[in-house]
Amino acid sequence: MTVTIWHNPNCGTSRNVLAMIRATGVEPVIVDYIRTPPDAATLAQVAAAIGGAAALLRTRGTPAEAMGLVGADDATILAAMAREPILINRPVVITPRGTVLARPSETVLPLLGGALPADFRKEDGAPALPPA
Repeated sequence: MTVTIWHNPNCGTSRNVLAMIRATGVEPVIVDYIRTPPDAATLAQVAAAIGGAAALLRTRGTPAEAMGLVGADDATILAAMAREPILINRPVVITPRGTVLARPSETVLPLLGGALPADFRKEDGAPALPPA
C-alpha cells in the first residue's frame, strides 16, 4: 500500500504521524510540501477529500487571516495556497483507503491497516489514543 504524507519536519504533529505510519511497517512517500508544493489540481482534490479548502487552510502561525482567507471561497483559498504553501495545514496523509488531515495525529490510524505496537509513544511520551 502506498502512503503519502505531506510533511513539515518542524511540526510535532507531523513528526508523530510519520512515526505512526512507520510503526505500522510502512515507509511512506514523504512530500516536503513547503519546498515542493502540490499543484493546483492536487490541492483541489485533497481539499475536496477532507471537506473543502477551508478545512485544509492553516490559520495558526500563517498570514491567512491578514490575507482575508478566513471565510473566503475555495477558489481564493486554493489559489493562495498554491502561491504560499505555508498556508496548507499538515500533515495530510493520502492512502488508497482515503485522505485525512491528521489532526489529531490518531486520525491517521484507520487508514493504515495495521495496529501500532503496544509500546508506541508520541514524542512527548504520551501513548497514541485508539481512533474514535
